[in-house]
Amino acid sequence: MKLLCLQENLSRGLNIVGRAVATRTTLPITQNVLLATDRSRLKLSATNLEIAITTWIGGKVDQEGSITVPARLLTEFVSSLPPDQVEITVTSRPKALHLRCARFEARIHGTEAEDFPPIPTVEEGVAAKIEAQTLRTAISQVVFAAATEESRPVLTGVKVELEGDRFTFAAADGFRLAVYRGSLAEPVAEPTSVIVPARTLNEVNRLLTDQEEPVEVMATPAKSQLLFRLKNVELVS
Repeated sequence: MKLLCLQENLSRGLNIVGRAVATRTTLPITQNVLLATDRSRLKLSATNLEIAITTWIGGKVDQEGSITVPARLLTEFVSSLPPDQVEITVTSRPKALHLRCARFEARIHGTEAEDFPPIPTVEEGVAAKIEAQTLRTAISQVVFAAATEESRPVLTGVKVELEGDRFTFAAADGFRLAVYRGSLAEPVAEPTSVIVPARTLNEVNRLLTDQEEPVEVMATPAKSQLLFRLKNVELVS
């Protein structure tokens, strides 16, 4: 792998996916971030096995490839670089990521991308679109009422119902109940309901700060996974 990208774009991308990097885990590789070329862009992915975040940043790709490296180490180094072009190269023996920016250089040892847990994909299911500002309001007015204790796991989530051109968010912790009803950007093909972890919605809310376009929400037919598709970012829970 060989490519050029801007330091500010790389740093922003790492901060976005960094929210999904595992902190305490029995699977050390989930503390890594996956870097891969994807159609003339650099794709960054991270997962803690509960949520997975993927983002794409622009760059000049000279050679395709992929690698997974420790997320914290890479993020701290990139954030310390000056706002200039970063040259990224991957060596195969040893498997390492080589970064060069201005007069700074670093080599970070990594592992094969195949060792990284597969990032879930939601290709089909019930899809809806919600205006970014509407979704931001819905989350902020409901998510606080979800339970934080794991004794009743179902209460740590927010019930999301989609029907026609309307949606409903509801959360309760046994003492209080919060419900928000709003309009979808376009009607859904069939009614559906799913419980989304409150932690997931908090992460979505953080990603919505720069979002202006409607957010696509898609639930798998089995309702076991939910995808939030934003501009250049995907979050799967």
